[in-house]
Amino acid sequence: MTPPLETTDSTAEVPPEVTLTGASQKAIEGRSLSQIAWSRLKRDKVAIAGGVVVILLILVAICAPLIVKVIGHPPNDFNYEQVDPDTSLPYGSVGGISWDFPFGVEPINGRDLFSRTVYGAQVSLLIAFLATLLSVAIGVVMGTIAGFFGGWVDAVISRLMDIFLAFPLLLFALALVGAMPDELIGLRGYWLRVAIIVFVIGFFNWPYIGRIVRGQAMVLREREFVDAARSLGARSGYILAKELLPNLLAPILVYSTLLIPTNILFEAALSFLGVGVPPPTATWGGMLNQATKWYTVDPEFMFPPGLAIFVTVLAFNLFGDGLRDALDPRGRR
Repeated sequence: MTPPLETTDSTAEVPPEVTLTGASQKAIEGRSLSQIAWSRLKRDKVAIAGGVVVILLILVAICAPLIVKVIGHPPNDFNYEQVDPDTSLPYGSVGGISWDFPFGVEPINGRDLFSRTVYGAQVSLLIAFLATLLSVAIGVVMGTIAGFFGGWVDAVISRLMDIFLAFPLLLFALALVGAMPDELIGLRGYWLRVAIIVFVIGFFNWPYIGRIVRGQAMVLREREFVDAARSLGARSGYILAKELLPNLLAPILVYSTLLIPTNILFEAALSFLGVGVPPPTATWGGMLNQATKWYTVDPEFMFPPGLAIFVTVLAFNLFGDGLRDALDPRGRR
């Protein structure tokens, strides 16, 4: 005969040696996707450094007038006293660098390279951000519609993407900018040229992000939460706005950070070829164009704009790569 089972008293005192460590502390809380992404991004020191440089560049562009007022001279003022009248080159052996002109001066006219480099950040970042915003807006709309609806809608939009991708963008930009009148829809001079460049870059670059969004939308439309929304009677517009777009924010944000440096380089290329923002407005590409004419006798002239483009593009690329790794759901937590 088996002995009766012993009953245990649930109210008995638990020995201290078996008490869980930390039981009296605050309960463990779950983390949102944004918190997980931020914790990953913080561990990537290279990406954080790139993000800090990006923020500093934006602040420099915004505060350019104040910076030039404290350090430097007006960007379009001629300082002939800094240039040798016989050779048209800056005094000194390093491009006229001094306490008053930390980056040196231009040959012939003596304009301050530091001030022009700082003001050039305004033009480059303004055009790059506006063009990226236009490309992202068009690409997201077209890519989401193509990926969600499929069929003939997807076929038409995909062929349209192929046409835009095969378009000779640089040649078109050269022809369009050169053929534009001096005034259009109330714009002239600087703002007319900026509007044209933003339109050319933004309108013809949307297929790159459109293809990425289309591929992601084709995957998301087969997910369970989309089927659940359909079963509840949700319309296509509601599913696109409330179900698909929130899940597309991560790839859109990552690709946008990688598209900005591409647009900066494209704007610099147009200014280098002489069809960018008209002079005397300071642009990095225009400064490089002028520097090539004096490379053999004044090579220091090309360093400020060249390094500005290099540092800006590198910072955006490093930050974009780190952001992509942080937002990757398959990454390690």
